[in-house]
Amino acid sequence: MGWLTFIFGLVLGAALHSLCRRSLVAALLGLHGHVFRVYWRWRCRARGGRPRLDPQVIELIQRMSLDNPLWGAPRIHGELLRLGFQLAQSSVSKYMIRRRGRPTQNWTNFLRNNAKSIAAIDLLTVRTATFDCLYAFVVLSHERRRILHVEVAAHATALWLACQMRETFKAGPKPVFVVRDNDGAYGASFRNALRELGIDDRPTAPHSPWQNGHVERLIGSIRRECLDHQLIWSASHLRAVLRDYADYYNNDRTHLALEKNAPNSRAVEAHGRIVSLPVLGGLHRRYRRVPGK
Repeated sequence: MGWLTFIFGLVLGAALHSLCRRSLVAALLGLHGHVFRVYWRWRCRARGGRPRLDPQVIELIQRMSLDNPLWGAPRIHGELLRLGFQLAQSSVSKYMIRRRGRPTQNWTNFLRNNAKSIAAIDLLTVRTATFDCLYAFVVLSHERRRILHVEVAAHATALWLACQMRETFKAGPKPVFVVRDNDGAYGASFRNALRELGIDDRPTAPHSPWQNGHVERLIGSIRRECLDHQLIWSASHLRAVLRDYADYYNNDRTHLALEKNAPNSRAVEAHGRIVSLPVLGGLHRRYRRVPGK
């Protein structure tokens, strides 16, 4: 038993000695790696050179490149210099938003640039109290969503529509394009009248009302805000109602697309007593200020 104990002790001591040596080596290697990382970090420290850009300047560069798709780095760099920022053009190129393909304006800018040249037309059917069918013809300018003309007839023929277009644009400026749907009422007489007026006829694709969305939205507003709350008795009654609504729409009603202003811009009235004026028999009201007593 003594010899066995002696041999077991030797084996255990050798194992512990080997373990300690391995732990010591591992600790030494780990310390060496840590010291090397600290040394290399010190060697690679910043020693001057180009200063880092402020994050707000980087955000401004990216916003400028998104807002102005036709601008390159020299144009944005020039704007930043005029705003008092001192930076290199290469920094502007580094932080610009990259685009694919040829730079071009977006659809919103295209519509804004061409809105003055576009008018939209459509027909609205209305049932009278005696269930007769009347047709209301509406002409809308894309510029500031202004209603240019409203007329009513029992039969909307191509000749009648041609007369309405001549009456709408006989005195005022003419649009370059007229957007309409593919209703059969827009026949040869109507198209000839547009050609005589020098207006380009632009029908939408079949079954695509969204391509004439501005006038479709106007017709929806006329129904929701006026005709759904009225009983129409005759063509003359409908004509009077729609002209009152057109006057309210152009001069009083605010629009989200116009920064909550009216098509015929309303001045801000900040002083005076507030009074309300009934519109369409009290269906709507126009609020304005008058001098106080």
